[in-house]
Amino acid sequence: MVHYSELGLVNTNDLFKKAIEGKYAIPAFNFNNLEQMQAIIAACVETKSPVILQVSSGARKYANQTLLRFLAQGAVEYAKELGCNIPIVLHLDHGDSFELCKSCIDSGFSSVMIDGSHLPYEENIALTKKVVEYAHAQDVSVEGELGVLAGVEDDVVAEHHTYTQPKEVIDFVTRTGVDSLAISIGTSHGANKFTPAQCTRDENGILIPPPLRFDILEEIEKQIPGFPIVLHGSSSVPQEYVATINKYGGALKDSIGIPEEQLRRAAASAVCKINIDSDGRLAMTAAIREVLATKPGEFDPRKYLGPARDELKKLYAHKTVNVLGSAGKA
Repeated sequence: MVHYSELGLVNTNDLFKKAIEGKYAIPAFNFNNLEQMQAIIAACVETKSPVILQVSSGARKYANQTLLRFLAQGAVEYAKELGCNIPIVLHLDHGDSFELCKSCIDSGFSSVMIDGSHLPYEENIALTKKVVEYAHAQDVSVEGELGVLAGVEDDVVAEHHTYTQPKEVIDFVTRTGVDSLAISIGTSHGANKFTPAQCTRDENGILIPPPLRFDILEEIEKQIPGFPIVLHGSSSVPQEYVATINKYGGALKDSIGIPEEQLRRAAASAVCKINIDSDGRLAMTAAIREVLATKPGEFDPRKYLGPARDELKKLYAHKTVNVLGSAGKA
C-alpha cells in the first residue's frame, strides 16, 4: 500500500474550502498519457493554479496502475522543477465499485469518486458510505453523485438526464459522509452534449445550447450551504478545434458544449470542482490531425505529440484564467 502523502499529493478538503470562499473552481483535467500530464502541470504552474489530475477507470487501465502512480509522483516533482509547488490531487473519476475505489486508494490516489447515481437511492447511499468509511480512514476525500448526466465518457453511458433532486441532498450527504457532491443541472458527458434541435441560433448562426439549471443549483446551495459541489461534463467544445479536426479528415457532427460564461457563473457559487475532458481530447486530436495532414512524411511521434502538448497547455491555461478563476490561487 502507498499513501498519497508519500507521492507529494494532497486531498481536496482544504482546496475546496478555499475555492468556495474565493468564488472559483479547481480544474479537474482528465489525463491518459504523459503528454496530457505534462501540459496540465505546465499550464497550472504557469498560471499558479491548484489542479486535480483526474483518471477514469479506462484511463487507469490504459496507462497501467503502477506507471500511473509514478506519473503522479513525477507530476509533483515536475511542478517543483518548473518553479512552483502547486497543490496536486490524484482523483478517480466515476469509480463504479468499492473494490475499484479501494484499489486506487491503496495505490496512492488522494481522492476518489464513487458513482452510485445509476443505482436505486438507498443502494447509492449504502455503496457511497462504504467507500467513505474506507477512504476517510486513509485521509482520502470522497465525491458522491446524485442525479444522472446524459452522454458517453469511457464506460459511463446514459441516454437521458435525471436532474438532482434538491430535497434529497441533505439526507444523502448526512448519511454517506461524502466530502463533495456531483450534481446534474444540465451538463453532459462527451463532445455531443446537445442536438441542434435543443439549441437556438444567434445572429451569426452559432448554435446556443439550453442554459444550465441554475435554479436547481441555487436550491441545493440553500439545502446544504457551503458544501462543495462538483460539475461533470463541463467541456465547452471549442468550435475552432472541431473545425480543424473536420478540415483534416475528421467527421465530428453536431459537437456542442457548455458555454464558458455559464461555467464561470457556476464557479462563483458553491461549485468548486469542474471536470473537463472532451476539450482536451479535441485540442490534442486537432493538433495531431493538422500535423499529419500538412506534413504527410512525418513519422516521428514527438513531431505531432509535441504540438498537441503545446495546444493542450494553451487550452488548460485559458481554462484556469478565464473560466474557472483558479489562476493565482496555488
